[in-house]
Amino acid sequence: MKSIILQEVIKNGLNIVERISSKSITLPILNNILISTEKNFLNLSVTDLEIGIKWWALTKIEEGGGITVPSRLFSNFINLLPNKKILLEIKNNILFVECENYKTKINGLTADEFPIIPRITNTEFISLKNSLFCQGLSRVVDIPVSSTIKPEISGVYFTFEKDLITIAATDSFRLGEKKITLKNNFPLKEIYSFILPQKTAKEIINIFGGKEGEMKIYFSPNQIMFESSMEETDHPEVQVVSRLIEGEYPNYQEIIPNKYTTTFILDKNEFLNQIKTASLFSGKINEVKIKTELKENKIKLFSQSPDIGEYQSSIAGKIKGEPIDISFNHHFLIDGLSNIKSSEVIFGLSGGSGPGVLKPVGDDSYIYVVMPIKTT
Repeated sequence: MKSIILQEVIKNGLNIVERISSKSITLPILNNILISTEKNFLNLSVTDLEIGIKWWALTKIEEGGGITVPSRLFSNFINLLPNKKILLEIKNNILFVECENYKTKINGLTADEFPIIPRITNTEFISLKNSLFCQGLSRVVDIPVSSTIKPEISGVYFTFEKDLITIAATDSFRLGEKKITLKNNFPLKEIYSFILPQKTAKEIINIFGGKEGEMKIYFSPNQIMFESSMEETDHPEVQVVSRLIEGEYPNYQEIIPNKYTTTFILDKNEFLNQIKTASLFSGKINEVKIKTELKENKIKLFSQSPDIGEYQSSIAGKIKGEPIDISFNHHFLIDGLSNIKSSEVIFGLSGGSGPGVLKPVGDDSYIYVVMPIKTT
């Protein structure tokens, strides 16, 4: 292989792919990055056997070939070079890198030793804006929790159907659901439902969240692929292929209350700020108590710690329903409120032991359900 590429271009590619290279003792090849050529494109590939990422750049290829080299070493070296042309050349499983007066050689392994990243050949896909998908995914991506007993809740649950994407996540104590309505989409022939690993979901946001344009999502029974194309050609620029989590996702719709005994409409920022303040005194179980004052149209917040002290405050709002005295984990309330974009929030409660529901005012596409702390 012999190729010439700008430092800034390959640096951007490395920033995309090298983050998932694993520190594997049993499979050292997973610590490597595959550098190869395809016609007029330089390709970088990395995998941890759960996720595979490929990146391409249109560049000058004088001779084809490929090699795998330690990804961190290669990335760190490229990042220190000036933004000039870089010559990459392979001789006898050694990668030679030259950039102005910088020269190095890195011992590598043959490209044949690198694990094959699966290719999804299913032609059914959907296309949508990167920002629309990633912003929706970011509303729930931090909720899943790693679980060997219930591996299903370790990921994010998706349902794709015609003009609607539903994204949900839970850790058994709280639940987030975001709906994305599609306008100019490719109609799907069938409904696709799957559980995406949380790690993959976060990588999707990191890679595509700041990119203009659209992504294509390709479906298959055990894997999924996210792809974006180059501006100057239809050739892919980035592909992310991920395995899916096996199992049946919990029927989470059953825990979402259909009606509430008590409902608040509050200023979102004030409510969030007061929960954060109350959290400073919430003690070891992170408890913040909420009590209604119906006559005054207020709710009262209370938290205390034997070691620190206590906190009390009140928030005026629109309150309907029965009086209630209930406690929540402040971390869960803060997370839910932080993902609400409206200036006002609806907080619906279904009794003193039922789940609470946070929703933006005027937006039915997002809902956040949180279980109370049982104090008895």
